[in-house]
Amino acid sequence: MKKEDFIGNSDFKIRSETVSATCPSNIALIKYWGKYDEQMPANPSISYTLKNCRTETSMEFFAGETFSVQTFLAGKEENQFAEKIEKYFRNIEQYLPWILKGKYVIRTENTFPHSSGIASSASGFGAVAKCLMLLDQSFGIELNEEKSTQKASFLARLGSGSACRSLYNGLVVWGETETVAGSSDLFAVPYPNSKIAPVFKNFNDWVLLIHEGVKSVSSTVGHGLMKSNPYAERRFLEARENFLPLKDILESGDLEAFIKLTEHEALTLHAMMMMSDPAFILMKTGTLEVINKIWDFRRETALPLFFTLDAGANVHLLFPNNGTEDQIKSFIESELMLHTQENGVVKDQMSF
Repeated sequence: MKKEDFIGNSDFKIRSETVSATCPSNIALIKYWGKYDEQMPANPSISYTLKNCRTETSMEFFAGETFSVQTFLAGKEENQFAEKIEKYFRNIEQYLPWILKGKYVIRTENTFPHSSGIASSASGFGAVAKCLMLLDQSFGIELNEEKSTQKASFLARLGSGSACRSLYNGLVVWGETETVAGSSDLFAVPYPNSKIAPVFKNFNDWVLLIHEGVKSVSSTVGHGLMKSNPYAERRFLEARENFLPLKDILESGDLEAFIKLTEHEALTLHAMMMMSDPAFILMKTGTLEVINKIWDFRRETALPLFFTLDAGANVHLLFPNNGTEDQIKSFIESELMLHTQENGVVKDQMSF
């Protein structure tokens, strides 16, 4: 599909409405880092959608009033976020022609702590996009479920790139790649469930909160620095190439190869940060200590505990529910929790 296919119908009758939606966060395995105009990804990415880490949003729309946005995060009014949403709504008017014809009061809350290394922008914009599609439908704009979700993914992407992946459960691909039929830079698509071995469908993601403060460099700035990174083009090509072995890994159930690829992608993301100009490092001492302990643990026990990283210091601990999880959890709690800022961990799992 082309973006023109998402342009909204101007034949509608608007009225005041209140809608609500929830949307989970996600964690990328093959990373998206670097983008072009209109939130177009420089390379395809694939993520797991989380089950419990979600954003819950209600949206009150007052038809006919002067366009404005008022936002509340966990009950506290946030003017800066309201300005961001206003700008976002103006940018997507061609896709929802009614969107500037009223006033909004948006109340949103996360089920996970702020600055936890879990992508709140992904779940947040995903929930907003879901609410907008509910309003669209209430005004008589009819789309089938598949097209509605696809358009929500498209709209979420324009707010936060990775948000487009949060509209689906399981493994989700964003960015055109020949290995996944129907994949697109415009919206995300679910990875074919029949092509995923059972071992990859029952996974834990425990997030160690190594650092709970604001990052020294935002993801937006980090993406921008890829434009001058001398290794950027090679990185974009590598991400595309990594989809080829990943396809075989997912179908065969090769857990060892999955671990190797996932950890390589995580470290490559942070290597790109260190090779930017100016260079920056988001990992902390605790991040490195946890990684080394994971590697030692795997060498000593051969148990499938591994990690991925988002654009921050916190560590996503990944491990399957395959009969070894009790020993892995015990190790995490006795050895890895020591490196968190305030004994903090978010315990989640993949949503299929």
